[in-house]
Amino acid sequence: MSRLPAGVMREATIDVGAIEANVRHLRRLTDVEVIAVVKADGYGHGAARSATAALDGGATRLGVADIGEALALRRAGIMAPIVAWLHAPGTSFAEAAAAHIELGISTFEQLQQAAAVASFDGPVSVHIKLETGLSRNGVAPEEYRVVFAEAARLERIGKLRVIGIFSHLSNASADEDRAALARFNTGLGIAAAAGIAPPLRHIAATHAAIALPESRLNCVRLGIGIYGLSPFADRTSAELGLRPAMTLRASVAAVRRVPAGTGISYGYTHRTESETTLALVPLGYADGVPRSASSGGPVEIGGSTFRVAGRIAMDQFVVDVGDSPVAVGDEAVLFGDSTLGVPSADTWADAAGTINYEIVTRIGPRVPRRQVSS
Repeated sequence: MSRLPAGVMREATIDVGAIEANVRHLRRLTDVEVIAVVKADGYGHGAARSATAALDGGATRLGVADIGEALALRRAGIMAPIVAWLHAPGTSFAEAAAAHIELGISTFEQLQQAAAVASFDGPVSVHIKLETGLSRNGVAPEEYRVVFAEAARLERIGKLRVIGIFSHLSNASADEDRAALARFNTGLGIAAAAGIAPPLRHIAATHAAIALPESRLNCVRLGIGIYGLSPFADRTSAELGLRPAMTLRASVAAVRRVPAGTGISYGYTHRTESETTLALVPLGYADGVPRSASSGGPVEIGGSTFRVAGRIAMDQFVVDVGDSPVAVGDEAVLFGDSTLGVPSADTWADAAGTINYEIVTRIGPRVPRRQVSS
């Protein structure tokens, strides 16, 4: 029976070798430049370790949501190009520019704010975001011309350098994504007419990078795929040639034999049908285990998979293991690489009514991350 290291109650092991291999695999598949997305602390895997592994796998740039995430990577010693694309109103771009962070620009005002912090060190590098149908941020189609004209002017006077033009796809359907790609290409044409010819054009994330080859252009932003998870409901990680990097596990904290009819956890939403053994697992919704997966989330103990019995609490939940010989200290695996016989993040997502992105990203800071490499 597998066990965690002595004194360890819970942990997430992060296989950086898997991240590196996933990036290398997707890089070969797409055959374009790769921006590895390490926002949200590397989808819960650790931003710095994920960034390092992704760069080792062939990524040439990193993507994050906000400037704070980018600066944290700089403080960790990562000097590769980083683009940050989501900014609060009134955000100062000065510190980002000083750290050579590339800025995602979604409005005329942000373009001017970026130019305003240019220094003797050179122009500020930007990626202009176009709204192409997702109805989030990005330059509106009716503003493409004025924004590109201003960007061209600012490039001429040495205030800005347009590194990229980008957008996001909805993944609603192939037809919807092709329509968005057509709008994006229209925007690229308007940019070219204004004299903007950036080295990077990117609209595809993992989903489109795999399923819609024409969307690859000359650069893709890879997020969920580099962590070894599938963005498709009907295709597994293994089928895509990817290896999940995170394994979430805990030590069984208590074992109790109980009679039929015993209520389990808050509200007694589950009662035992017969005499059975209950195992207590010290992970809960404070650790990011979704409460919505109560009486459903899968857990592997000793080579067998059981289900959460009753409600998931803040710090713990109970598994009904029947007559299996489970003991205190045995390893309980919530999810990992399903090819190794453990549940996947996808099965937890199904149990919770969500997506695998949320399952790994929500694992909280109380769960120590231990880096491994295979």
